[in-house]
Amino acid sequence: MKFLSPAISRLARMRLWRIHNWTNNPDAAQRDVLQSLVTAAQYTVFGKQYNFSRLFTVRDFKKQVPIHEYRDLQPYIMRMMEGEPNVLWNSPITWFAKSSGTTSDKSKFIPVSDESLQDNHYQASKDVLTNYYKNFPASDLLTGKGLVVGGSHQISQVSDDIQYGDLSAILMQNSPFWGQWLRTPELSIALLDEWENKIEKLAVTTADENVTSLAGVPTWTLLLLKRILEIKQKKTIKEVWPNLELYINGGVSFVPYREQFEKLIGAPINYLEIYNASEGFFAAQEKPDDDGMLLFTEHGIFYEFMPVEEYGKENPKTVGLGKVEPDKNYALVISTTGGLWRYLVGDTVKFTSLNPYKIRITGRLKHYMNAFGEEVIVDNADQAIAVASQKTNAVVMDYTAAPIYFSEQNNGAHEWLIEFEKEPSNIEAFVYELDAALKNVNSDYEAKRHKNIALRMPVVRVLPAGTFKEWLRSKNKLGGQHKVPRLSNERTVLEDILSIVEHEEKNI
Repeated sequence: MKFLSPAISRLARMRLWRIHNWTNNPDAAQRDVLQSLVTAAQYTVFGKQYNFSRLFTVRDFKKQVPIHEYRDLQPYIMRMMEGEPNVLWNSPITWFAKSSGTTSDKSKFIPVSDESLQDNHYQASKDVLTNYYKNFPASDLLTGKGLVVGGSHQISQVSDDIQYGDLSAILMQNSPFWGQWLRTPELSIALLDEWENKIEKLAVTTADENVTSLAGVPTWTLLLLKRILEIKQKKTIKEVWPNLELYINGGVSFVPYREQFEKLIGAPINYLEIYNASEGFFAAQEKPDDDGMLLFTEHGIFYEFMPVEEYGKENPKTVGLGKVEPDKNYALVISTTGGLWRYLVGDTVKFTSLNPYKIRITGRLKHYMNAFGEEVIVDNADQAIAVASQKTNAVVMDYTAAPIYFSEQNNGAHEWLIEFEKEPSNIEAFVYELDAALKNVNSDYEAKRHKNIALRMPVVRVLPAGTFKEWLRSKNKLGGQHKVPRLSNERTVLEDILSIVEHEEKNI
């Protein structure tokens, strides 16, 4: 396939003018996207309900259409899954991306139209490739195979024509022939449901391939790499795949995992973060180690940004790109070519740059700790875990945290459940560094920790290896994009995980 690389590299460079156009004119690109969306959907059930044919400005659109969470759009989506046309979008919807949060047993089904695939997911993927070749013109990325540690695929029973699966499965199922050619393993293995069997087959079938790129959630990718090293009896992945040059990650912060990847791989490669969710492909790093991801403004999605303090209000305010501020927490609100209208994704972001617009994921609207006014978000926690790990020579595999509420005997605290790849030699030192790092990145936390008035030292419990995996299995959420919630403002998830530990201890 070496002959493909120069040809695709040339094609990628030819796309640069288009990227420059929407990067340099993001407001115009966004106006065009919204006009196109509203025009396309004006005769749908939703479009008629909200008078799309009379909406001519962004102000009109925001005034007429309320902000929706999934439960608000679910009745429309159920009608679409039953085969009714022109409900939220004007072209046939035959695919739905199945998505569920780790704190809920209920699945979400996100409509994926042909426009969603072509104008958003695939166009964004091409732009990621274009920027990569711009930064590394001598790259041999496409002379080998790309290994995606993706999700599983199931056929719904609602209709012969309508199917659902993880987003990665839908993208693989519908990718063009050259995409199938450049990927490993074969589709039947890539889409397996049972994750332990899947990891084994992925390892066996790809260990002897010429893999040049990896993509997937860090935790599952690490498991795969370790199994490959066992099979090949090698110390580093570079001994197995000498031409590996890129790992693409998304879904969770890569900060706690980078040291583990660098050690396993054994030689420098490039790391790129992308923001590709079931609802859309929103952003990606323009080049490795960029502070923030370039927001894709011409890719079939109209963006609004809700200051997090507006969440829960009857008529929450949102701002467009022209009025966002750097380093301010916003909840992402989108309108898409799949028929999601003013849809609250649930993620929170901050802008790291306004020219061009670059964002960083800071957490989830409902994944935070604020029981005592400390306002700790996932981004704070990830940074603190990374600092504590570095200073105590520890390696964290996964973690979750929740408040310990006031009692007659004690004031409040944060309880952390941590699964280590490599435990610190002194857990008290780790706790001290974790607390110090949180104070450093969050002034509200620092204030509440002052003289232990509201918050005492964190309580850290080291979990046995495999605990989080067992918890995900118990929720039927093992593999794919499913992940352990980092933070919660209540103790439901934490107590659920502790019950698994207690059950295992009783059976020893």
